[in-house]
Amino acid sequence: MTIIAAIVGIILLTILIVWLIDKFVPKKLKPIINLVLWALIIFLGYITFMSVYKEIQFNQLKVERYKVVIDRLVDIRDSQLAYKEVKGEYAGSFDKLIDFVGNGQVPITQRRDTLVLDEERTRAFGGVETFKTITLIDTLSFYTVKDSIFKGSDRYKTMDEVGVGKPGAKFELKAGKLDDIPVFEASVDKAVVLDGQEKYLIDKEKQAISIAGVKGESVKIGSMDEVSTSGNWGKDLSNKE
Repeated sequence: MTIIAAIVGIILLTILIVWLIDKFVPKKLKPIINLVLWALIIFLGYITFMSVYKEIQFNQLKVERYKVVIDRLVDIRDSQLAYKEVKGEYAGSFDKLIDFVGNGQVPITQRRDTLVLDEERTRAFGGVETFKTITLIDTLSFYTVKDSIFKGSDRYKTMDEVGVGKPGAKFELKAGKLDDIPVFEASVDKAVVLDGQEKYLIDKEKQAISIAGVKGESVKIGSMDEVSTSGNWGKDLSNKE
């Protein structure tokens, strides 16, 4: 916006100069000077238009790329949740996570309450039978993460790849514990996603704080600083949430 405001200011100043020339410059020089100044006005107008148009194109492109990245991050999050259900923690590397998705099984369980003899209380009451309720967890069957999340597709094998932007770019994956609670974070720098675009537009996008877009310098899901499995983007950018 600063660049556009500066160009608009120059255009207005140029128009003012043309008016002053028309008033005070000798007639013989007016045609040449006017021609040069009007050429300058047209040139600056073109630059202004292109500046606005480039930003429009950039905004369209970033949304398209973000949607690809976010869909992949949601796959990572869902795979991590399944991994935690079985392992009790999140995977700290894509090798572990991808192997689990391809080969691991998640149990389908059923909880049920039942009455059993409370031997301790029975003895305390002189042999009078006393019962207590306990919860049993029955394993009914198993499902594979590959079939559940990826519907039989083998795209899970490349879940570490960003898929757009800088060729060959991969997500960064972290996992650990926060106050003994498992946490994870998968992320990629916006500069990687928006590779090939104007640097000033990327820098501006990395400063975004709007809840409608992607907040911050990276696109990420989960957090190493708080217990969360959410992403840092607005709902309009995800096809899966």
